Amino acid sequence: MRKQYHILNGDSLKQNFPEEIQGEVIVARECLVDGDVQGRDLNELLSTRAKFISQNYGGSEQDYYLKTASELCKISKIMNNCDINLWFEDDLFCQVNFWFVVNLLLKEDIDSKIFILRPEIHTQYGFSGFKKDGLISIYKNKLELIYADKIASLWELYQKNDLEKLINTARELENKYSFILPAVMAHYERKPSNRNGNLGRPKQTLIKIIEELGTDDFGTVFKEFNKLENIYGFGDLQVKRLYDEIINK
Repeated sequence: MRKQYHILNGDSLKQNFPEEIQGEVIVARECLVDGDVQGRDLNELLSTRAKFISQNYGGSEQDYYLKTASELCKISKIMNNCDINLWFEDDLFCQVNFWFVVNLLLKEDIDSKIFILRPEIHTQYGFSGFKKDGLISIYKNKLELIYADKIASLWELYQKNDLEKLINTARELENKYSFILPAVMAHYERKPSNRNGNLGRPKQTLIKIIEELGTDDFGTVFKEFNKLENIYGFGDLQVKRLYDEIINK
C-alpha cells in the first residue's frame, strides 16, 4: 500500500481522527484568512505570519515557528509516490488554507497523488459533526484532485488581492468544485465600500446582530454570527478582532 499523508484543517479533527486510517498526520494550524500573507517564498511568508500572529493573537514569534510553521514545513518534505489526503471544509477559513497547501505541494513538485476529502454537506460543524464511522466513510470516498494548478493559482491571487481574477478562476472551477465560488464571493464581500459606508459583510453582520439582539455580549454575538455566516468559518479569535474594531470605534 502506498504511504498515506493526511493534511488536516485543525487540531479538532486530529483529536477525533480514527486510528483505523493509517498514515502520517500534518495539521495546518494557520488562519491565512486573517492578516498579512505577503511573502515571495515559504520562508518569507512564515516570517510575515509569525509577526502578525504574535502581534494580534498573542504568544511569541518563536511559539508560531514551533507550533504552526513546523507543521507547514513538513509539507515540503513529503515523499514522492504516495497519497496526499487534504481534509478541508468549504468555508473561507478552510479554503484559503486549502489553496495555500495545494500551491505549496505544486511548488515543491512532489510526484504523488493528491486527494480532496470534505463533508458532503457544508455546516458550521464541519468534520466535528462526524463520528469515527463518518470520517472513515469520507476517507473511503475520497476523490483525486484535478485542476490542481488552477486551485494553486487561487492562493497567489488571494495573496495579490486580485479579486477580479480570483472570482473568474473560481467560476472556471465551478462545474467541478462548486464550493469554491461561494467562499471566494464571501471574501470579496469582506471588502469595505467607501461610497456607501459599508464596512464589509462580516462587520455589517455583527452590527446587525448587536442591534437586533439588543446586546453586545460577545459570546451571544459570536454564536449568532456563526449561525448566519458559517461560510466564513471564523473562530472566536477572528470574530473578536472584528467585534473589538466595531465596539472601539
